[in-house]
Amino acid sequence: MRFNRMLLSVTLVVVALVIQVSVLARLHLPGAVPDLVLLTVLALALVYGHVGGALIGFGAGLLSDLAPPADHAAGRYALVLCVVGYLAGLAKPENGRLKSATGPMIVVVAAAIGSTVLYAGVGALVGDTAARHVGLSSLLATAALYDLLLAPFVVPVLMALARRAENDPLADGGSASKTADVSSGWLSSGTGLRIGSQRSGLRVKAAKARVARAGRIKGVKRL
Repeated sequence: MRFNRMLLSVTLVVVALVIQVSVLARLHLPGAVPDLVLLTVLALALVYGHVGGALIGFGAGLLSDLAPPADHAAGRYALVLCVVGYLAGLAKPENGRLKSATGPMIVVVAAAIGSTVLYAGVGALVGDTAARHVGLSSLLATAALYDLLLAPFVVPVLMALARRAENDPLADGGSASKTADVSSGWLSSGTGLRIGSQRSGLRVKAAKARVARAGRIKGVKRL
């Protein structure tokens, strides 16, 4: 991985882990805890691809395993996020642009459910039955719900940061429709709004108005 990728990934993962442990875990919500680290891995995997997603997922999971108050074997969540990051990276858009929120939303729900099931499965193999006492179905439902509600505020922003650090032409092209395609595609698909197209439409209308005004002025001068 490139140095800028590593630096940004480590920074985002550490910040996400600190917020999750110090803030989200203290909310005492019913069921699961909103997994900000998982969303960070998903956002970076959708930009860097399956190899980068697997490496970032493994590192983020290992930090989560070692961060207090960890009560499970080290490497358990690292395995889960490594697999999740790899699979999420396979869903990376070919052109790097998100035109709709449907795909990322499906990825978030699948990752929330899959990571919970895989974590519980690995725990069952090593003799950890905590998920069985809490209720696996409750954990699955709340994990998917919390992550899906948090994702629109996290994933588009982190993807934009990853692109900018990558010096992606989509992020540096100077066009508002290109730089805003992630957030607008995510936030507008469920509301029916098309922010980028509205802006371009306004520009076209303004240009046509200027041309028409110039034509009228020339006609007056000729008279």
